[in-house]
Amino acid sequence: MLLPEVFTKIGVINVPEWYDAGKQEYFASSSTLFRHRVHPVPLRVESGGGRDIKNPAASTRTPSSRATASPPTRSATPAASSTPSLRPTLEAKEKEIANGRLAMLAFLGFVIQHNITGKGPFENLLQHLSDPWHNTIIQTLSS
Repeated sequence: MLLPEVFTKIGVINVPEWYDAGKQEYFASSSTLFRHRVHPVPLRVESGGGRDIKNPAASTRTPSSRATASPPTRSATPAASSTPSLRPTLEAKEKEIANGRLAMLAFLGFVIQHNITGKGPFENLLQHLSDPWHNTIIQTLSS
């Protein structure tokens, strides 16, 4: 979302802004593109039956290996301790959730910013950097 706007501003590519992308003419109708983009998602979620949410990587193991699977153990050898575990830790899961929430909040900020100013985030940043004392959120909301 940001990189196409930056590359368009510096002249590397010429693509529409993210908020105007739906108004463009494409090789197929918008409903066809929407179905192609959204249709595979429910299949991926439903094919696992929600097993990966409760037990990560459950869909990649066979039923017999799930019954006999034991938790990973630590070895005393330095070589074994240097290999990373494929199981996500609780800390990694929490960080992933926090990053997802931050990304959603940033996107909401982009949408609100566009609705108020009519410009993209990069263009607003350039405008602010050109005159930081007069191009702020307070001046934007007061006008």
